[in-house]
Amino acid sequence: MPSDSRLKIALPLLLLLTSLLMLWALWYRPSDESGALSPALAAAGMEPPVANAGELATPADSQQTQTSFKTVSKARPTKAPKDVVLNSLDELIALFDSLGYNQAGWQAGNREVPRLTFEAVSERWQKTSSQIPVQLKKMVFFRLMAPLILVANEQILLERQTIAQAAPDAPELLALARKYRLLTDESGSLTGEQRQQLLARVDIMPPSLVLAQAAEESGWATSRFTVEGNAFFGQWDFSGKGMTPKAQRKELGNYGLARFDTPLASVEGYLLNLNTNAAYQSLRELRAQLRAENKPITGLELAGTLERYSERGQAYIDGIRHMIRYNGLDQVDEAYLSDGAPLHLISADDARD
Repeated sequence: MPSDSRLKIALPLLLLLTSLLMLWALWYRPSDESGALSPALAAAGMEPPVANAGELATPADSQQTQTSFKTVSKARPTKAPKDVVLNSLDELIALFDSLGYNQAGWQAGNREVPRLTFEAVSERWQKTSSQIPVQLKKMVFFRLMAPLILVANEQILLERQTIAQAAPDAPELLALARKYRLLTDESGSLTGEQRQQLLARVDIMPPSLVLAQAAEESGWATSRFTVEGNAFFGQWDFSGKGMTPKAQRKELGNYGLARFDTPLASVEGYLLNLNTNAAYQSLRELRAQLRAENKPITGLELAGTLERYSERGQAYIDGIRHMIRYNGLDQVDEAYLSDGAPLHLISADDARD
């Protein structure tokens, strides 16, 4: 074949190859410093990080996916948490007030939540919470648990960014595929279909749903399992290391309730369970559909898929939805984390030990 003929064939092929490489680079390129949205993030229903937490607020009357479910703040604190020693419930309420984390702020439309963590539920809470007015007990429970849920969701959003933008053979992408039980071996790369499957698993859970289930499963943080092992969601453990129920059902084998090092670890374990267990496939499918359609992802919607979370089936779903509505928890689905320094709460009794 004459050289000029070979050149005529080679040039179109070269141009095609160059175009494909440019498209690949565009797809996997992170959003640039100007905040432009990369096609990979857009396809995952995500947005680039915003400058500060205030931009995470969902616009009033929005019918789109909540802003804080699509992105995070670039100004997230990087410093270690500050320890705050508390001697009483009154001091905890005073701390909430000093942070603007109270009923007045909430009624004014402020949905910013401070980064609060705590080590465990004290036995004193278990023994005395029945003497606390019901509304006060609920308020304390929800305000202590909400930051943990938002912190866990923030981590999931960061994982989604990695999944959307990483190269198919990136170690961090493969590590997430194994964490979320999509891969069980040391595979060399993910296919496009596997990436989409992973994105369907690695996603947030609306705080209203998590709060309602935590209250239901832990008895407002008074159950033996919550106090002994930070178990807020009644997750089973078949490893032999779980906490044994008093009335164990023999037909289920040697099981117990999973224990966790911290309340935050319990929230993370619950999210991992819902994001990986085959029993909650319908939840993940509904959540992915809502995200794809850019609709709000709410606890009231996803609660309808929890028929296998409890033996009570539909009655359990109805109870969770009632708790969300009765306590106005749907508003917490618009909450977002502050950029302020994280605060680690320590009871005075623990500080003295």
